[in-house]
Amino acid sequence: MHAYRSHTCGALRAGDATTEARLSGWVHAKRDHGGLLFIDLRDHYGITQCVFAAGSPGFAAADAVRPESVITVTGQVVMREAGTINPRLPTGEIELRVTDLVVQSAAEVLPMQVAGDEKFPEDIRLKYRFIDLRRDKLHHNMMLRSRVITSIRRRMIEQGFLEYQTPLLTASSPEGARDFLVPARLHPGKFYALPQAPQQFKQLLMVAGFDRYFQIAPCFRDEASRADRSPGEFYQLDFEMSYVTQEDVFNTIEPVIAGVFEEFADGRAVTRPPFQRIPYDEAMLAFGSDKPDLRNPIRIGDVTEHYAGSGFGLFARIAASGGIVRAIPAPGAGAQPRSFFDKLNDWAKAEGQGGLGYITFDAEGPKGPIARNLEADRAEAIRMACGLQPGDAVFFAAGKKDVAAKFAGTVRGRLAEELGLMETGSFRFCWVTDFPMFELNEETRQVDFSHNPFSMPQGELEALNSRDPLTIKAYQYDIVCNGIELCSGAIRNHRPEVMIRAFEIAGMTGADVEQHFGGMLNAFRYGAPPHGGAAPGIDRMVMLLADEPNIREVILFPLNQQGEDLMMGAPAEIPAARLKELSLRLDVAPARPKAGAEPLSAEAGATNAEAAPRVSGG
Repeated sequence: MHAYRSHTCGALRAGDATTEARLSGWVHAKRDHGGLLFIDLRDHYGITQCVFAAGSPGFAAADAVRPESVITVTGQVVMREAGTINPRLPTGEIELRVTDLVVQSAAEVLPMQVAGDEKFPEDIRLKYRFIDLRRDKLHHNMMLRSRVITSIRRRMIEQGFLEYQTPLLTASSPEGARDFLVPARLHPGKFYALPQAPQQFKQLLMVAGFDRYFQIAPCFRDEASRADRSPGEFYQLDFEMSYVTQEDVFNTIEPVIAGVFEEFADGRAVTRPPFQRIPYDEAMLAFGSDKPDLRNPIRIGDVTEHYAGSGFGLFARIAASGGIVRAIPAPGAGAQPRSFFDKLNDWAKAEGQGGLGYITFDAEGPKGPIARNLEADRAEAIRMACGLQPGDAVFFAAGKKDVAAKFAGTVRGRLAEELGLMETGSFRFCWVTDFPMFELNEETRQVDFSHNPFSMPQGELEALNSRDPLTIKAYQYDIVCNGIELCSGAIRNHRPEVMIRAFEIAGMTGADVEQHFGGMLNAFRYGAPPHGGAAPGIDRMVMLLADEPNIREVILFPLNQQGEDLMMGAPAEIPAARLKELSLRLDVAPARPKAGAEPLSAEAGATNAEAAPRVSGG
């Protein structure tokens, strides 16, 4: 018999009764029933109940061993008595009557329990992540992650893609977040950067003629944590294709994403391809967000014209000054008590708004403070525009276009929650398309890229030379699922003259472009095929499938919100001798804050990209 196990802890069944077996694993739980001692033995595959009779050879050692100690037990597989069968365990019909026990590794008193559902502080969970990962839910999440990645790889290969690995040590470039910099010991004063995304390399692969590339790519960004974004590093399905249109990209990746979600949905509904295409402008109007959650049935409408010149002075003035008024229908809300509306009004004020106006409708007509000051025909026009019936209500968000549009989206989400309108048990996908190529930076009042500067502008060079930049759309697109952006991508700009002109509009000279993106720009001068791609986020896909509210629950060893690894003690101070070897000298303020801090300074400077335009990968 093998030294450690003849079976795993999830393998034994009724058909194995009377046979001898050896198991190894962790002591999950212990129960003392007088003359009998029970240990639930756990490994990666499951749990088997082991029983020790008083006076048996292993009883004393079993009685002394602590939970989470690693033991090896040998004994006979026996059927449980009818009243003790555990239907929740695959091994629940049998138990192992132990004749020998060996303690392989004794555990100290635990900082957190593995058995049970007790919640523990995040700092404890992250410091002892190796213990946290033994817990059933987290262990299941990591196995799910592995299976999702395996499924993605298989589906991409079936679509004719080949997997390639791109460099992790590269040049710093002005992208959407700060780079993580790596000192170059052999080149004092110079730095490598960890890639924020393999953006330039995957485009270079298309120029090199590889046609269909993919990679489960690690990406590194020095940015703050949030529920759907882990600080430091993340993984994405990075892919690129040559000689394709936007629709070709959609038709290729949709079966992969939908297939993966169907495989692991566990009975939940999944949108079948083709996914709905929603232009950016329409998304901001109907959903108040470029990440629309299609599980919410509420659709926002624009009612600015119905308030222009009306008797409701506040909204009339907003309309006259170039602002907007958005209407957010609330089916069935007309029957709610006054406290419902007061609570929402207080919530809106807490969100930094002046309040939340509304109109209710019953069989007699419109009601409420706004309705008393608004002409009846205008109220009726709003009711018709929003498709409202008696018993419904409508709320309003008014003000500057961008602010009011986004707040209307926030109201839409809150109303669906309050009224119980959100569809459950489903994954609803859509594409958001036709993003603006440029936007106006509110702080600098300069034109900046709004999405990805490597995208092809719609209208190409002619549009860049003849149109207001803020009116130009790009061949850029996102996949959104349940209000979470899963994927960003674009048809790429493969023409040097178009690329240089686009960056000039965003404030960079041709020399700047050559400096920051010279490798890719030079490659385009030697024959570049039209190409495009995208980069769905692995972590976010698994987070949705696992139904976890925080992305850290699907990452093996995540950093905390301050970007610290409490288990390994990173980031850590570096000995002076090592710094000298790297030609670095620290200049750290005594009270330097942990969160949002600037990178370490170097005696010899690196490229300053602070004034360069924003870039995002995908």
